[in-house]
Amino acid sequence: MQDSVTPSGRSRQYRLLVWICALLALIGLASLAWLHEKNAAPAHRSTAAQVVGVATATQGDMPELLNALGTVTPEATVTVLPQLSGYLTEVGYREGDMVKKGQFLAQIDARQYEIARQQAQAQLAKDQAALEQAQADLQRYAQLNARQSIAPQVYADQQFLVKQQQAAVQADKAAIAQAELNISYCRITAPVAGRVGLRLVDPGNYVTASSQPGIVVITSIKPTTVEFNIPQAELARVQQRFQAGNTLAVTASNSSNNQLLASGALYAIGNQMATSTGTVTLRARFANDNEALFPNDFVNVQLHVDTLHDAVLVPTAAVQSGAPGNFVFLLDAAQNTVAVHKVGIGPSDGQHTVITQGLAAGDTVVVDGVDRLSDGAHVQPQAKAQASSPESPHKSEAASADAASVSSPKDAKNEVTPAPVAPATAAP
Repeated sequence: MQDSVTPSGRSRQYRLLVWICALLALIGLASLAWLHEKNAAPAHRSTAAQVVGVATATQGDMPELLNALGTVTPEATVTVLPQLSGYLTEVGYREGDMVKKGQFLAQIDARQYEIARQQAQAQLAKDQAALEQAQADLQRYAQLNARQSIAPQVYADQQFLVKQQQAAVQADKAAIAQAELNISYCRITAPVAGRVGLRLVDPGNYVTASSQPGIVVITSIKPTTVEFNIPQAELARVQQRFQAGNTLAVTASNSSNNQLLASGALYAIGNQMATSTGTVTLRARFANDNEALFPNDFVNVQLHVDTLHDAVLVPTAAVQSGAPGNFVFLLDAAQNTVAVHKVGIGPSDGQHTVITQGLAAGDTVVVDGVDRLSDGAHVQPQAKAQASSPESPHKSEAASADAASVSSPKDAKNEVTPAPVAPATAAP
């Protein structure tokens, strides 16, 4: 039996087989190249150095400041009320003026009270004459009683009559004093120094004793106070320093916290804790010579509690928070690698943060590029920036009191979760 496949058919099958083998070979070579590239990529990435910004931890002073929202509270706010009735005849102030204590404010028609004084004076003259007559009669009765020429009862009655006339004279003098006091009340003066508000009653109106809303309201301006609240956790430190006789500086800034309005000192600590908020009210006193603090205005308050001297300072950007807690990326200059280093943190002024444990002055930490780092990563440090210098503004307590804003250690953290590796052992 002859083969039915022709030479031309066998040739076509051979060529098809060659093409299939070539295609399979190309697929295999591509697969090998892809696997090689995949296995080589992690090693390549792990050896690539990342450019980071670093800074050196230094020693300096850090003020411990407490931030709070305060309200300007005048030392005295007085509503001037009339103490008797009458027509208001004159007003002696201009709305919004500063007045001194005892300065004339308003006048009530005093004619009826002057008449009452004249009546009391006339009654006094009458009773004094009656007293003199009774005393003269008593002297005669005394002589007659010594001779037993009159009944003892008559002499005793005359003695009582003299005492009655003496009491009447005293009552008349009191009536005159009351009339003179009423006349003085007709001239209304400022009970305290301060700024007068808008006029509440116009001249010509009839006012009565203690009539509302009063004549005018006076608010003390210089000096003034600011009330603010602090958390109960901070009360012990403040109270300890305050009771020891230390002057705790307080600064007040505007509502935008970009302009210092006044500087003063802590004046008093409240005697009760607000259970709803867990805070206690403090009051600071300000001279307010420039009248920058306006009554009932809201201000941002900074209380300078204490100053930490020779503390280890790092830029706030270096402090991170994650699974290990608070940590920094510590640079190994010899190997150009970084390690996750757990630290304890203290007060912060927003720019710098105090490291209470885990770092020493001279250690180098990463401040820029931390979001792409992991423990043991290779880095290429940029030019170092000092955390602070010996002439740091933290050396001055006055400068610390004028700091624009201060945050708590929690506010100073940058929330970054590091790679899940074991943290390096903290330096002693």
